[in-house]
Amino acid sequence: MKKSIISCCVALSLLASTSANADLQPKKLLKSVENKVIKWRRDFHQNPELGNRETRTAKIVAKHLKSLGMKVETNIAYTGVVGILKGSKPGPTVMLRADMDALPVTEKVDLPFKSTKTTTYRGVDVGVMHACGHDTHVAMLMGTAEVLAGMKKELRGTVMFVFQPAEEGAPQGEEGGAELMLKEGIFKRYKPEVAFGLHITSGLPSGAIGYRSGPAMASSDRFEISVHGKQTHGSTPWNGVDPISAAAQIVSGVNHIVSRQINITKEPAIVSFGKIAGGVRNNIIPEQVDMVGTIRNFDMDNRQQIFEKIKTTATNIAASSGAKADVEIFEGYPVTVNNPQLTEKMLPSLAKAAGKDNLIEMPKITGAEDFSFYALEVPGLFVFLGGTPRDKDFRTAPSNHSPYFFADESSFKVGTSALTQLTLDYMEQAK
Repeated sequence: MKKSIISCCVALSLLASTSANADLQPKKLLKSVENKVIKWRRDFHQNPELGNRETRTAKIVAKHLKSLGMKVETNIAYTGVVGILKGSKPGPTVMLRADMDALPVTEKVDLPFKSTKTTTYRGVDVGVMHACGHDTHVAMLMGTAEVLAGMKKELRGTVMFVFQPAEEGAPQGEEGGAELMLKEGIFKRYKPEVAFGLHITSGLPSGAIGYRSGPAMASSDRFEISVHGKQTHGSTPWNGVDPISAAAQIVSGVNHIVSRQINITKEPAIVSFGKIAGGVRNNIIPEQVDMVGTIRNFDMDNRQQIFEKIKTTATNIAASSGAKADVEIFEGYPVTVNNPQLTEKMLPSLAKAAGKDNLIEMPKITGAEDFSFYALEVPGLFVFLGGTPRDKDFRTAPSNHSPYFFADESSFKVGTSALTQLTLDYMEQAK
């Protein structure tokens, strides 16, 4: 009996030691990449590239992944890079994604690695800046790749590293982003079981992680309405058909769709006009008025209803005044939905990375993300990493897309840890 107890104690001691060593290894590797992540990020920040043109960024990423012994595929959806890390043990394929593109924004943050790059965007000379933090996403995922490659012998499955172009939208006349990467077959080739993504935000304190189960970010769609009338002198409107008057009624009618025709107790929705253009002078009723706007919502069924009701409302109102309305809906990004079961399952992993007190359940966000396309294919979880220094008020910090957007470098280790922990824990739980 005594011998059995001793043997049991020895076994438990060895088990505890093995567990401690297992926990220690990723921590040690994470520590070793901290400065590299910061260095990479500063380089990308100083050398930003717009969507579908991220050639320099992609080259650096591909070279790094190849140096880690991965199978690397390049030139997907123009500049996308996919790295495949196969662990030594069988298990699921886990996808991790970072977006690479910058924005046509002139940076106004005084940094030693400030972007001074300029380009011509839609005929206008503009600055180029990583005003949404995609530079940090790329650097953190490169760090995660190095950590997980260092644990290849312990990995229970395969990691699919996706470095994606054009999350902010492709150049006019081109396809791009997550939708094009899927169209070009990355999921068919590598068959991930689950997808994880992370986005830095100034809307949380540095190192905090924000999450939300279910619909988390809105769909984003654009509509265009052209109202055709009959041009006449402003003093004799009865001799023509006034598209300006019809357009004004259409604006009012469309604004009543969400408030009166959509069940917003199910999920909220927004329809906003952003531009109305028509006419050239005060005493001429023009022939045409053009309007453009955006649609945001959190339910895919409501989304289709809104599309149809905008068409019906605009065409009928125009017809009632003798005008004609042409309506086009341009579908953008779907609703970003975090799989509820996956979210609940992975919260302990996020707590390990950030600390339980730094996990924040977030409200719905009316901004959009094309990670949503991946989450339509496999269960997905998309979380937010706080990037505003703790001595600043994140509630008043310049937002993402601002020329004053700033990301605190101390948060990067939490982001890298989160991506690493999500991967390891998912693989461990799937065995």
